Amino acid sequence: MNKGLLLLATLSGFLAVSLGAFGAHGLKSIAPPELVSIFKLGVDYQFYHTFALIALAFSGHWITSKLLNWAAYSFVAGIVLFSGSLYLYAFTGPNGLTHYTVRWFVFSDWMVVICYRHLAIKSSEIIPRLNSPSL
Repeated sequence: MNKGLLLLATLSGFLAVSLGAFGAHGLKSIAPPELVSIFKLGVDYQFYHTFALIALAFSGHWITSKLLNWAAYSFVAGIVLFSGSLYLYAFTGPNGLTHYTVRWFVFSDWMVVICYRHLAIKSSEIIPRLNSPSL
C-alpha cells in the first residue's frame, strides 16, 4: 500500500465532500442554476478521480513501478486541471476567463486519457500474475 498516495486521496475526498456541501447549500443561493450544475460536475469528477487514487494506493501492495506513479500523477493533474477549471468557471461565470478554462478542459482531458492508459497497461501486466498459482 502506498501511504502517501492514500493520504493524498483522503485529502482529495475531504475536499470533494466539503466543496460538494458548499455547492449544495451555499452556492445555490448566490449563483444561477447552470453554474451550480457546472460546479457539481467538478465535484463529481473529483470524486471519481479520488476513488481511482484510492484503488491505486492499495494496488501499490502488488505493484511498484514508474508507470503506476505516472497514473497517480495523471489522476492528480486531472483533479487539479479538470475539476479546478470547472470550479473556476462556476465562480467566475462566462467572462474573459472562459477562453482559458476551455483550454484547460482540453489539456486536462488528455491528462485523464493518459492516466487511464497507464492504468490499463499496468492492469494487463498484473492480472496474469494474480491468477498464477505461485501467489
